[in-house]
Amino acid sequence: MSKNLGKRLERARKASGFGLRKLAELVGLSHMAISKYEKGSLTPSSDVLLKLAKALEVSVEFFFRPETVKLGEIKFRKRQRLRKKVEESIKAQIADQIERRLELENLYPNPPIQLFKIPVSLSDRIDEYDQIEDIANKIRNLWKLGRAPIQDLIDVLESHGIRVFIVDYEEEMFDGLSTLINDQPIVVISSKWPGDRQRFTLAHELGHFILQNRLSSVLNEEKACNRFAGAFLLPKETIIQEMGKIRTSIEWRELFLLKEEFKLSMYSICYRLKDVGIIKESYFNSLVFLFNQKGWNKQEPGNKTPSEKTHIFKQMVFHALGEEYIGESKAAELLDYSIEAFRNFRLMDETRHAAAR
Repeated sequence: MSKNLGKRLERARKASGFGLRKLAELVGLSHMAISKYEKGSLTPSSDVLLKLAKALEVSVEFFFRPETVKLGEIKFRKRQRLRKKVEESIKAQIADQIERRLELENLYPNPPIQLFKIPVSLSDRIDEYDQIEDIANKIRNLWKLGRAPIQDLIDVLESHGIRVFIVDYEEEMFDGLSTLINDQPIVVISSKWPGDRQRFTLAHELGHFILQNRLSSVLNEEKACNRFAGAFLLPKETIIQEMGKIRTSIEWRELFLLKEEFKLSMYSICYRLKDVGIIKESYFNSLVFLFNQKGWNKQEPGNKTPSEKTHIFKQMVFHALGEEYIGESKAAELLDYSIEAFRNFRLMDETRHAAAR
């Protein structure tokens, strides 16, 4: 029991981003005592457990749950190397979310989420980036998405077996990740990003799952997944219909209006125009130069695209509660609410719910 408790304590500490000394300071203990708790060589008293739970913002029950989640190889999508402490914090935070999700799914008599399956009709080998346009179109056709903008991308991915999790990390620290749990894909994005960046990252990670083991050695995997993301979110046929087959000059307002319609960044739309041959590479380069000169590479004009939301976990909790697969206390535990906060949330009393949390 002590070893399992120690692992749970370590996970909660890392998820909070605390070092041993910081947590020790918060609960009034030595960092050596915290270290011994984590190693399982010392068992904390009930009073100490209450203090640890409060400092780490978890329930005492959290420490006694069995360790059930083992993450597969994690692929961080990042522009620069993350500090080890940040990586560990992200891994610990998503492990907790995944653990609660899998526990809930296992309480259903029939799986509530279908398994992710890569269509067998896709090409086994991709030698050119242009072939990826066809792959993206086939996925859209098989998933019956048509050519219009995808309004709820998270719902689309979840309904096809890709679990999406959202963590609270600042933009400069974290650029998304993907991994496998029980051979099923998950994608993690940040709540801090604007919606266009979230959507591109989700589509990019979908590209990794779809294109794996298909790319020729001469193709760059990241570039290929970027191409897939653009083609999946804004199909070639659609962008040609919107912008024309050949253009020698583009108005900024055109890009802005397309961004509003497809929730894709203006920069990504420029890239799509180049990829599908609507504009020449030389003109694309001049657009990028002006784009950067205006400072739009840091923040594009207009309001930020609203962030994507994930509702499925809460929907599954209340479905399970309604069908009596779980009771009120388990529902509160899964949502990480106190019983009082959960009851107010259940009764749609948002004012009391916020106060009780």
